[in-house]
Amino acid sequence: MPDASSAARERRRVLVAGATGYIGKHVVAELTRRGHDVVALARSRSGVSGALDEAAARRALGGAEVRFCEITDARSIAQDGVRGERFDAVVSCLATRSGAPEDAWRIEHRANLDLLEATRQSAGAHFVLLSAICVQKPRLAFQHAKLAFETALMESKRTYSIVRPTAFFKSLSGQVAKVKRGKPFVMFGDGELTACKPISERDLARFLADCLDDPSRRNAVLPIGGPGAAITPREQGELLFELARVAPRFRRVPVRVLDAVIAVLDAAGRVVPSLRDKAELARIGRYYATESMLVLDGASGAYDADATPSTGTDTLRDFYARVLRDGLAGQELGEHAVF
Repeated sequence: MPDASSAARERRRVLVAGATGYIGKHVVAELTRRGHDVVALARSRSGVSGALDEAAARRALGGAEVRFCEITDARSIAQDGVRGERFDAVVSCLATRSGAPEDAWRIEHRANLDLLEATRQSAGAHFVLLSAICVQKPRLAFQHAKLAFETALMESKRTYSIVRPTAFFKSLSGQVAKVKRGKPFVMFGDGELTACKPISERDLARFLADCLDDPSRRNAVLPIGGPGAAITPREQGELLFELARVAPRFRRVPVRVLDAVIAVLDAAGRVVPSLRDKAELARIGRYYATESMLVLDGASGAYDADATPSTGTDTLRDFYARVLRDGLAGQELGEHAVF
């Protein structure tokens, strides 16, 4: 895909939702670096586990005008966030933290619909949506919710760019500390069941920002991965052991273990409703243990690494080296932790 980073850019007024999220804060930083006027929407308590109060959010989003609203309240989005003002572009990085079905539909679908409606007066605004590559084979509530909004956006007659990234570096960082301590790297099956082209938050933010300037990315669905070849979980483990200078130790977990966990939680959820969300989390874990984050060939039903576009310069090797040296600051998984 062409890179619009060096193209002549027009200064725009951009509204960013999900601005304090893992990707959102980097999108705000990239847009402000490029000279755009950015209005960033945040909750009064935001970040992983609500760690950021309003003052901390303003510091984290320096260079942007920060507005606080309740993203699950359509009136708050309109009155506290958009305020009836016009924008040249809207970037939505909204995403559920828990993956629970109710939360997924409330955030991935309803909140995005409310954002689309609240910015209706900016009819010419380019709407850039951060989605996910896993919606190609939807089996989970959050995937169906994402797809439902993708469809609504495409039918809205607004100019859009739907960006579907592969795995984030963050999602591959859960076992770094364990490996550093000499613990085994856990993988499902032989560690070759899946592959991905992981992308850094910085490279993804640049790609999202480029959508505003690159005509080829308008009214398009854009799968995207990071630089280099696709990597399997086993190769991730081997890379970690090499960088940590630790003797390789792998622990294989049969996928049927996850199937058993899901069955137990599904049964228990009929009695204890709170366990239903735990069952969904287990299904999410199973999905990522068995499905690649690459472009899916609709004809063959196979994942295709060669067909998965690449962008950026940040490599997983460099990321792992930095985390092994400096720790997970800024990469905490929070509610997304699986291992």
